Amino acid sequence: MKLHYGFDDLKDFNFMAYLPIILPVIVVSGVLILIALIDLYRHRKMRENVVLWAFIILFANTIGSILYFVLGRKDSERL
Repeated sequence: MKLHYGFDDLKDFNFMAYLPIILPVIVVSGVLILIALIDLYRHRKMRENVVLWAFIILFANTIGSILYFVLGRKDSERL
């Protein structure tokens, strides 16, 4: 049993076999991030901590945009 894998072992890995699984996840993640940033920009006067939410959306990727839609949109309801 091999316990250490190096970069030489990646040449035997078939990335194209996993592309149909990975590509939809990447596309959905990108669309969620884009929609969250557009919504944040459109309602920037009603939101608190716009810069913080932008960083969360961009750097936490899919989870950041989901957090924005669940928690960040409630800022306007409180006002």
